[in-house]
Amino acid sequence: MPDSPTDAPALLLGGARLADGRTVDVRIGGTRIEAVGTAGSLTTRGTRLDLRGYLLLPAPAEPHAHADTALTGASEGPASRRPEDVRRRATEASLLQLSHGATALRAHVRVGDVQGLGSLEGVLGARRSLRGLTELTAVAVPRLLTGVAGSDGLAVLRDAVDMGADVIGGCPDVDPDPAGYTEAVLELAAATGRPVDLHTDGDDPARLARLAAMAGGLRTGVCLGPCAGLSRLPGDEAARTADRLAAAAVTVVCLPQGGCSGSRLRGSPPVRLLRAAGVRVAAGSGALRDTANPVGRGDPLEAAYLLASQGGLGPGAAYETVSAAARAALGLPGVRVEAGFPAELLAVRGDGLAGVLSLAYSRIVVHRGRVVARTSAVREYCDSEAAAALDLPRQGRADSGPGGGA
Repeated sequence: MPDSPTDAPALLLGGARLADGRTVDVRIGGTRIEAVGTAGSLTTRGTRLDLRGYLLLPAPAEPHAHADTALTGASEGPASRRPEDVRRRATEASLLQLSHGATALRAHVRVGDVQGLGSLEGVLGARRSLRGLTELTAVAVPRLLTGVAGSDGLAVLRDAVDMGADVIGGCPDVDPDPAGYTEAVLELAAATGRPVDLHTDGDDPARLARLAAMAGGLRTGVCLGPCAGLSRLPGDEAARTADRLAAAAVTVVCLPQGGCSGSRLRGSPPVRLLRAAGVRVAAGSGALRDTANPVGRGDPLEAAYLLASQGGLGPGAAYETVSAAARAALGLPGVRVEAGFPAELLAVRGDGLAGVLSLAYSRIVVHRGRVVARTSAVREYCDSEAAAALDLPRQGRADSGPGGGA
């Protein structure tokens, strides 16, 4: 592994198809794209990677993971909260999501109560282990911040920030005083320059409007999610709430693959309505094989697929929620397959975005100018008249097949 990003050797991605249909070469130097030209037009003294048959996209990001509880669903009895065990699980879960293409992840981590700061210590340890592979940031999530019990929670939250938590989070819905809880979070965020990421079910439009109004003045940015309850509001009421969220410049992070430990409602908010109102909508994975969700792939492309198939978004808009919008929610620079942009890229076997979202097995992930993960699959059919007629790969032929996602 190179000692620093600038030590990464030059990389040429040859013959890749872009979402607009062009076939191009992409030359990468250091952590950025140096040049994009027609296929066959660029050269390099470094490594050449043949991407014929692949669609090249800006890499997705994961804006809402639960690394401290990931992969605990099959445990007999309570899962271990020892920092070394949390670190191992968080690292494994993050690598799984990296293999799907997420080169940046935001992990919500419970602090206070029984676990104290042990879970955060484990996730921060995973962050160190993953350096150079993916960017893992931690959100400190206390349970209570008001009343007598809340004073302890606020002290732990301050300690979490001092320990290295990147974002201040929380669940106002579970505190007896949601407004007071939110005010405490926003005050600490303003004092420390940290962004805010709050869990809320979003089934109370008045509370959501109040949260939006309170958060509107915070310059570092505020995310709310999963807001699934918005989908149960009457249309006019949901529209008014969407306008308030847009006015406050709040990002809504939906979880189309399921909920999380802080959510009573499952599903997604009315994404099309929110986007039409000017709300930035990002999509995340939420719980990953824990007690809140016994299954889960942690795959951004699956989240985009669900928003396209069930949320009414086109493939491009759906992918934007897990790429451009997700990166913006994390405070990361934008990525485009153009010279000068960060070399954060995902190559997926397939011809077009709709096909890639439908069936995407083989993937190549580029982070900070280096290939950091590869997943490949082979599709075969038994010898048959149908396979022969279509010239499909048959047993004995190591072939990924035409077009689609193998």
